[in-house]
Parts: sequence; structure tokens; C-alpha cells
Amino acid sequence: MQREDLSDLTAFLAVADERSFTRAAAKLGVSQSALSHTLRRLEARLGFRLLTRTTRSVAPTEAGERLIETLRPAIDEIDARLAALSTLREKPAGTIRITTPENAARSILWPAIRRLLPDYPELTVELHVDAGLADIVSERFDAGVRLGERLARDMIAVPIGPELRMAAIAAPAYFAAHPVPRTPQDLAEHRCINLRMQSSGGLYAWELEKNGREVRVRVEGQLILNSSAMVLEAALAGAGLAFLPEDQTAARVADGSLVRVLEDWCPPFPGYYLYYPSRRQMSPALALLVDALRYRG
Repeated sequence: MQREDLSDLTAFLAVADERSFTRAAAKLGVSQSALSHTLRRLEARLGFRLLTRTTRSVAPTEAGERLIETLRPAIDEIDARLAALSTLREKPAGTIRITTPENAARSILWPAIRRLLPDYPELTVELHVDAGLADIVSERFDAGVRLGERLARDMIAVPIGPELRMAAIAAPAYFAAHPVPRTPQDLAEHRCINLRMQSSGGLYAWELEKNGREVRVRVEGQLILNSSAMVLEAALAGAGLAFLPEDQTAARVADGSLVRVLEDWCPPFPGYYLYYPSRRQMSPALALLVDALRYRG
């Protein structure tokens, strides 16, 4: 087997596992177009189709399923042997610098790091909380965290969390004085809390989608904030409608402090990924952290 064959088969398995070229490309750290070209090349070389593609989904063909059954035991065996070899590495030590959005730092990174550090006293982790899109190479970070849809092409990306959804929410007191919006167009009649994006400096346009129809709404209101935590506080105070990640609002919706609306307009999208330069040799410390953070469903 040539090296190219193994690379192409690995790409096929990634697409088959993720059922999505977008998520598989992010996982592999390549562009969607490059991944699509790889799969077409593999199918041409084998002489049969491996994947059925539609505008909304990707699924293995019968031939693809048979190939998966053949490949999976071999890949699992390789993974097991690599895991056994990992015991030969030097003990993880040193400092790992990571740039990350605040939500990912709180909900994903900190719980894993808190469990890890007591067992590795020589390890130091520095989290740089920043909503902007930092250049991890020029700014000397070992890794960064971004949403899957915003990953750079030349990075290796590892999923560290599940798919996410956005949530449009407001306090019960707000809805006591305003009607519940049923469609994105209804938002024009509401006071909405705007979020200033630290990466671009612009206001975030609410991204809504239903039945394949995508809508970006530029909302208006009396408040503009550059912190999602402050947006949540303002929403709880009845200042208006807010649009935040579902995991930031779920507890408040559950206890009745917030009311969720337009839920059918908020489909899931790729969650957080840890990414790092593909050309950089991974240190034992970073390898340890990647394994601790890797999302396994």
C-alpha cells in the first residue's frame, strides 16, 4: 500500500464517521474542497462510489459500508499499539499556552484541566481568554480553540465538544410587555441586545435557519455589549431579547428565569475544536492535554 492510499482511506473514514464534509475537514485540518478531491480520487482509483452525497447529508454506499467493516479493526489495532507506545514518552512537563473563547474555557477546558493538573505537578497550563481570532503561530500559543466552522486550513483540529445550538431568549418580564416572536421577521418589532464582535468590531448578525432557509438578522435595541456574560445578565434583567449559545442559557431556561423562542430556527452546528499547527511536532504535554480534551461523544 502506498502512503497516499492510507491517507485517502483515513479521510474516507473521517467523512463516514462525521456524516459531513464540513466536520470531517475540520477534524482533519484540511479544506472541504481538498477533502472532496481526495474522496473523488479514492473512488476513481477503486472504481466504485463510497459515499452518497446530498445537499444536506453524506452517507456511505453499500460498498462504502463494506470498506468501513474492513478498515475499522485495522485502524483500532493501530490506535491500540500507539497508545501502548505512549508509555515510553518522557513525563509531560512544561507550559502549554492556549487561546480560547470564554465559553469554551469555562465549560470544556477548565473541567478537564482541573482533573489533569494534580497528577502532573510539572505541567503548567496558561489559558488566554480572548474572543478574537488570534494567530497562534505569531503569538506563540501552543494551541487554540475555535468553532469548527472557523478553522484555518493548515491546522490539525481535534473536536473537544458536541455540536452547539444558539438560543433566542428573554426574561418572562420582557414577554409580559411584548409578544412572542414566531419568525425572524418579528424581531424587527423587538428590543434586542446586540453583541459587538471582538474579532471584527462589527455587530453580530443573528444566524437563523429552518428547512434549508438561512436568514441573517441585523437586530436593533438600546444595548450593545462585547461580552456574552453581560448579554446574559442584561437578558435576565428584562432588557430585551438575546441570542446566545444554548449551553450558556439552558440552566436559566430550565429554572424559568428565561424563556426560549424561535427554537425551530436554531439548528445545530459544529462545536468547539482544539487546533494546532500541523508542521509542529507535538510535545508530550500537548499530547496529554489533547487526549484529555478529545470529545468522544
